[in-house]
Amino acid sequence: MDNRPAPGTRLLFEWRKWDGSPHWVQDSVYLGSDEWGEWFGQQVGWRSARPGAEFVCRQPNVTLVPASGDWAFTHNADPHPVAVYIDLAWDVRWRDDGVPRGIDMDLDVVRRTDERGTWIDDRDEWDEHRVRYGYPLDIVEHLDATASDLERRVRDREAPFSDDVTGPWLERLAALATPGDDDPARA
Repeated sequence: MDNRPAPGTRLLFEWRKWDGSPHWVQDSVYLGSDEWGEWFGQQVGWRSARPGAEFVCRQPNVTLVPASGDWAFTHNADPHPVAVYIDLAWDVRWRDDGVPRGIDMDLDVVRRTDERGTWIDDRDEWDEHRVRYGYPLDIVEHLDATASDLERRVRDREAPFSDDVTGPWLERLAALATPGDDDPARA
């Protein structure tokens, strides 16, 4: 069963933690898919919220979820200081209720536009949560290896972690913008 909405459909992208507790909920728009996976976008002014935290997008961004469902790559448009943010994940996919949802697995790959460059973030949280939540060893090994591979690919700006891939998706997002999209009260 294909639960994808039509491109241009506004939706909430939901994240949970391993124990099922709520995590980020992101106001998004479904952009479509290509050989890399499913693409989502956020306009300036749209919200992302989790228990105890909320932010409003300062620049538009696009997010890719590959068929593997083990990460979600967000590319923030210039001049955002974080160009790339990849959430290592588990089972990110369309659910039977038509909502994209996944499990945030703590590790992140980040590329900033300043001298800090590219690195794997939140290893301390990863170490703490894999004990607290009892992550299965095969998943731990898989995501450790995936994080290292993604860090290298992001540093080398391999596709899909390149402007050649993300640029057209940012253009598609911009074409969907309507007056009032930057009004946080609407998001």
